[in-house]
Amino acid sequence: MIFKQFKGKLIAQENGETIWIEPFGKDCLRFRSTKNKEIIEEDWTMLPQPETQAQIEIKPEKATIKNGKTVAEILSDGTVRYLTDTGQVLLEELWIDKRVNNADLLKARNYKAISSDLYQVSLYFKAYEDEHFYGMGQYANGHLDLKGCVLELAQKNTQISIPFLISSRNYGFVWNNPAIGRAELVKNHTMWYAEATRQIDYLIFYGETPEQILKKYADLTGKPPMLPEWAAGFWQCKLRYRTQEELLNVAREYKRRNLPLSVIVIDFFHWPRQGEWKFDSKYWPDPKAMVDELNEMGVKLMVSIWPTVEVNCENYSEMSQKGLLVRTERGVPILATFRGSTTYFDATNPEARKFVWEKVKENYYRYGIKMFWLDEAEPEMASYDFDNVRYYLGNGLEVSNIYPFYYAKAFYEGMKSVGEDEIVNLIRCAWLGSQRFGVVVWSGDIPSTFESLRNQVKAGLNISLCGICWWTTDIGGFFGGDPDDPKFRELIIRWFQFGVFCPIFRLHGYRLPYSSDPDVYHLTGGPNEVWSFGEEAYRIIKDLLFLRERIKPYILEQMKKAHDEGIPVMRPLFFDFPNDKTTYSIDDEYMFGPDILVAPVLYEGARYRKVYLPEGAKWTDANNDKTYEGGQWIECEAPLDVIPVFLRNGAKIPVKTK
Repeated sequence: MIFKQFKGKLIAQENGETIWIEPFGKDCLRFRSTKNKEIIEEDWTMLPQPETQAQIEIKPEKATIKNGKTVAEILSDGTVRYLTDTGQVLLEELWIDKRVNNADLLKARNYKAISSDLYQVSLYFKAYEDEHFYGMGQYANGHLDLKGCVLELAQKNTQISIPFLISSRNYGFVWNNPAIGRAELVKNHTMWYAEATRQIDYLIFYGETPEQILKKYADLTGKPPMLPEWAAGFWQCKLRYRTQEELLNVAREYKRRNLPLSVIVIDFFHWPRQGEWKFDSKYWPDPKAMVDELNEMGVKLMVSIWPTVEVNCENYSEMSQKGLLVRTERGVPILATFRGSTTYFDATNPEARKFVWEKVKENYYRYGIKMFWLDEAEPEMASYDFDNVRYYLGNGLEVSNIYPFYYAKAFYEGMKSVGEDEIVNLIRCAWLGSQRFGVVVWSGDIPSTFESLRNQVKAGLNISLCGICWWTTDIGGFFGGDPDDPKFRELIIRWFQFGVFCPIFRLHGYRLPYSSDPDVYHLTGGPNEVWSFGEEAYRIIKDLLFLRERIKPYILEQMKKAHDEGIPVMRPLFFDFPNDKTTYSIDDEYMFGPDILVAPVLYEGARYRKVYLPEGAKWTDANNDKTYEGGQWIECEAPLDVIPVFLRNGAKIPVKTK
């Protein structure tokens, strides 16, 4: 291995492979390697970092680079490992070959050429038995601790790939690569794999606590804007309100009942055809009057936007000619077939982003609509043949995971261009850095079951560790749920109790009974307003709406910390109590800010639940004022109208749920 130092980088070369390791922000090192003729200068969505001087030392047996508290070593045999400045090993490459007769049985870094400059790559690290992993975006796989999991690195409905993890060994790791791939966080190795890429690219940084790690990650990828006060209130939605009058009548009923309502949503197919981004005037005859009436009630209007473009729509021909659409590499350029033959606008193309925003500005924004629901953001495809997809930035295997980042950017930059500062858009997918575009990420089209509710708690905690401080679910789940079924009524009460302690408090769902009429006008589900689930449920849910109003000041304080420091509002117990080893295995409780511990009821029929109270604090049961020392398990009563909530060290927050 030949070592040299050049422009602040440690460079190593051998057998056609080039390695760069360099400082990238505070305590952070960036590793890049390739077997191409040169390493490309592509930061993807990472933010520019202030120039940092690293300490580099080159000796015959190894070369070392140190940036603050993070150190990398490259041994003469090519092995790379990372340590703290005090010598604690954080992470080390895994080679299984013993260098016998120069026969590499398993290299740490593997490249398989698939074109002149693209490779399948795999990168192996040693596994540590006591290591725990968190983050990685949102996977509804029932696990908070991802150790032992294999994760597909691909964007799909309900699956959000944000390849950043926090290790219990006190480091953060960013796989800086939008290629389709997978991460194997298993017992015998940790492996990162990309289907098609020009180089290996990752960042690693040391932090003494999870909070330190997340603050450094926020410096690398960005922080969310400040959440407006109104966005912390209650959002009403269903699939779907079909007409202007139907929507207004729902808002009017909320006001007649004196219920708090911040946002109401117009869902999909309010347009003539996909890719026309405008109201169908037959059913939405006067958008300006609708917006004005809602504003008088203090209610914001959000409208659904799909990135799909139907071949028969008024914009297809122009967009196709200008190269603004996602294409196929071979065959018919159709990527989805839901109620039409469609492709997608190419959000990775800056001209396509401008084109779509101009349509949205003309057909929605000019009426006073300033919130957009960016659905289908993965984008969702009829068949996930990523190799047959061509974006402005490259082939789908190489760049597909970055699409939701640019989809969000299109609307953020569009709103900024017309002078808007309060930007809050709902989106179904995200990537490294999406948080800086003012997006609320929701967990996709999930089923209406208690199992799904349990999965959402864990998924929400993991994505919160990836910079997504504004997160929400469809309260009650999306698919299924009969408002007249006592079992669903219990589920939606328990989900509302969870939802009131989520960053964004939002009701949505496709309720039974479903319409069987093929006419898109009749595409709607059953009622999904807070009074739709019987008197008992309405009484409980109504109290939760007002509970949310009472804790808004606290939520906004935490949103300010998210904006300033990148600290999520909703986070696992170990974030606030890193020295309590028990907290690393608790996956059905969480902290909501520093002072509220939430223990949602997640099983059908449950009227009690065990709760762990972390050591290092005193905890007051908000429902009965009993105080407990931390570091113990207790059993709580949890009748249907109660969610166990505990206040830390005598905090005075009005969270009593009964």
